Amino acid sequence: MDELIDEIENIVKVCAKQIINIKQETIKIDNKEGVGNIVTQYDKKIQEELKAELLKLLPEANFIGEENDYGEILETGYTFIVDPIDGTTNFSRNLSLSAISVALLKDAEPYIGVCYNPYIDEMFVAQKGKGAYLNGESINVSNKKLHEGIVLTGNAPYYADMREKSLITLKNFAQIASDFRRFGSAVIELCNIACGRAEVYFELKLQPWDYAAGMLIVEEAGGKVTQMNGEKMTFDKPTSILASNNVEDYFKYLQ
Repeated sequence: MDELIDEIENIVKVCAKQIINIKQETIKIDNKEGVGNIVTQYDKKIQEELKAELLKLLPEANFIGEENDYGEILETGYTFIVDPIDGTTNFSRNLSLSAISVALLKDAEPYIGVCYNPYIDEMFVAQKGKGAYLNGESINVSNKKLHEGIVLTGNAPYYADMREKSLITLKNFAQIASDFRRFGSAVIELCNIACGRAEVYFELKLQPWDYAAGMLIVEEAGGKVTQMNGEKMTFDKPTSILASNNVEDYFKYLQ
């Protein structure tokens, strides 16, 4: 795989040490737009460090980050899309379910994805056309159909007007599936689809930094990622997401 991935991995691992070494009593929480949408000083600090180090690798790249760093996606060239701590609520409550996500787009399409959960030292990576890996070992989505599978859901927690529809969608899936889970981190949920721990994940509204890296990892592991209407994912605005192992028509459960 591209040696650029190794360099990105190293940057992410260095930044991630802060996540697992932080004392909970030092966390300061601010509210952002949306119900329960919070940010800490560590989200901002880690993003600043990621931006500085990643742009040393590719100075010509644009940078988009969750914490008020909204650059443009280059139609020709490289764009980083970064979430410094995906699962901030988990992080603030010491739930050990948070991850750093770094996507590199090339000519506006996902080229490299790196997602790291430092609590259990799981590094997921993918490069377009070269497969997906967990800690250096090749991974693939599962071959289970929904009736014996697990559904992962986000439940649109920040958008009160979408909660009822999200719960109805979950009910439609859950009536068929063997079980369902919610981890509070889209990055972790997408990576769990990629390595075959669950079969389908959905969210009615998700930001590009939450899925840009994870969707490439899912696709390179043999899965499929689209909007919930079946359209192609975009990276310039929020969208719905349906990620799966692609072994059956999951859209039929959305009716």
